Amino acid sequence: MLDYFALGLLVFVAVVIFYGIIAIHDIPYLIAQSRNHPQQDAIHIAGWVSLFTLHVIWPFLWIWATLYREDRGWGFSKEAETKPDPFPVMQEQIDAMQNRLTKLESKDIPWTLIPKIDKGNT
Repeated sequence: MLDYFALGLLVFVAVVIFYGIIAIHDIPYLIAQSRNHPQQDAIHIAGWVSLFTLHVIWPFLWIWATLYREDRGWGFSKEAETKPDPFPVMQEQIDAMQNRLTKLESKDIPWTLIPKIDKGNT
């Protein structure tokens, strides 16, 4: 009885490993499909070829599938080239706030008229 159980367990483990390897090799294709990759069919075929090349090209398929994104393509965005630099605008705002602060500090304000803020109640 234990011989048949061991044989059944051996066949089960072999089938699970076989289908597990096939499922793992479809991961780059599934990534490419979810990202609407323009070369997803080539990635799918290369995944099957990877089974016969002892999985040498599989990491490269993973990289190939993850490089492309539908919203930005291959990672180079034309918006980045046309987007204005935010730092000059920020520098103008900082300069304006510094000018306002120096004007406020230069005025003779009786500090006793400024209400005290109780930080315990906030």
